[in-house]
Amino acid sequence: MTSPAPSSTPVRTDAETAARNVTRLSVGVAAVLIVLKAFALGASGSVSILASLADSALDLVASLVTFVAVRWAAAPGGEQHRFGRGKGEALAALVQAGLVFASATFIGWEAIQRIFDPRPVTAGGWGVSVILISTVLTLGLVWMQSRAMRQTRSMAIAADRAHYAADLAANAVVLIGVISGAFLAAPGLDAAAGLVVSVWLFWGALGLLRGAADHLLDRAVPDSDRIAVTTAVLSDPRIYGVHQLRTRMAGPVMMIQMHVDMNPALTLEAAHAIIVEAENRLLAAFPMADILIHPDPHGRAEPEDVPTGGPAAGEADADSAPEIDPGPRGPWS
Repeated sequence: MTSPAPSSTPVRTDAETAARNVTRLSVGVAAVLIVLKAFALGASGSVSILASLADSALDLVASLVTFVAVRWAAAPGGEQHRFGRGKGEALAALVQAGLVFASATFIGWEAIQRIFDPRPVTAGGWGVSVILISTVLTLGLVWMQSRAMRQTRSMAIAADRAHYAADLAANAVVLIGVISGAFLAAPGLDAAAGLVVSVWLFWGALGLLRGAADHLLDRAVPDSDRIAVTTAVLSDPRIYGVHQLRTRMAGPVMMIQMHVDMNPALTLEAAHAIIVEAENRLLAAFPMADILIHPDPHGRAEPEDVPTGGPAAGEADADSAPEIDPGPRGPWS
């Protein structure tokens, strides 16, 4: 049995609107930062600002990828995509990770060259002003993205947010580099700051790559979410246990599949009503979930492998009467 689509429609619409708005904002902020940093680079010649400009240029590309991916992933699945297009967000995250790797390589190479061949940093005041403005704009964007993530659980937005969150730390390093090169007559520190930004970006790209791979390989959702799923289902004493629980993410949609043990004397109509109530409880906790629940007669289901690692509910007391509650039920029972 699947979750009733109408109950999740209003929330889905709100989440999609939030995702569209924040991706549009992300593209706009990236474009403004590129213009500001290009001006600062021309005035100062700072390698750390060059590193920050290259990062912002790739941020713009990544934001455009996110802009497209969020809209494509939210489109109806159709006959060729019966599970929806949510994994398009994971593909976008892979592209973003590749762009960040490229940015880290370019910045690292330029920084190493400048360490061995230092160049003076000029117009330090302009450079400092631009980096401070960039930090304020980036902080505002990250705050908006954090709000959108709580509504959408979008992996593409999470990847885009990771870029800009890393930029906040990178801006602090760049600021140190510009001040060192322009006001302390230490251009080598400016180049070293660019190298630190490169390492920071490389580390962030690894995190993006790992998250996208988990998503594409159908990694189970965190234990806290699985506990919440089983707790919501087992809150009805007419459901004796849960087994064969499978979860995965498809973009912002959580796919939930499970078998539940129920009284074999129930009519089909009564069993259906109980499961619909369980689905509604799950939708209250996970509004964008796609749910499939299969009822099994308690004590009569064939043993099955349980992905969560625990024994299937009801197997230990398969000979007991179905009307008797099998006792305490843990989240993986």
